[in-house]
Amino acid sequence: MPGPDLRTDIVEVYVFRRRAVELPTSHPTNPTSQDPTALEFLQLRRTQPPLSGAWQPVLGHIEPGETASQAALRELAEETGYRPGAGLLNLWQLELVNTYFLASLNRVMLGPGFAAEVAPGIEPTFDAAHDAARWVLRDHADRAFFWPGQRAAIAHIVDDILPADSLAAPALRIPLPDA
Repeated sequence: MPGPDLRTDIVEVYVFRRRAVELPTSHPTNPTSQDPTALEFLQLRRTQPPLSGAWQPVLGHIEPGETASQAALRELAEETGYRPGAGLLNLWQLELVNTYFLASLNRVMLGPGFAAEVAPGIEPTFDAAHDAARWVLRDHADRAFFWPGQRAAIAHIVDDILPADSLAAPALRIPLPDA
């Protein structure tokens, strides 16, 4: 069939942590997860083609016999060291499938997304596919995550998963395997 190749074996994991926000006791807002300034999102700088030098969330391929959720947990552990019992607190599926085209490979990529909450104070240990990591404040995520699908994933996490009164979060939560 003519046209670009189609790949559906990609997962994207958006890693975030809640950081402490010190406000005066008289301040009217409560520094909770609803405060977007209290969130930081992790980006890793890729060292390998086709996107060398790009700052990205955790990305990886689903291996034979794996579900997308299992691949997300494995890739998260391989690329950052976060896993149940080692900094990973929660995991949710996102109700988004990121779709993008890589002209250099003539390939359309489809990747289900996941949100991973990690403990503050535990820094990632990245693998050989990455040479740096950085935490991006929610207020700067729209500039740091420059692909539309990535920005949509961040907005979905902030708007639909993190609010204390979210109806979606419990339904989207993925139980973590025992550490």
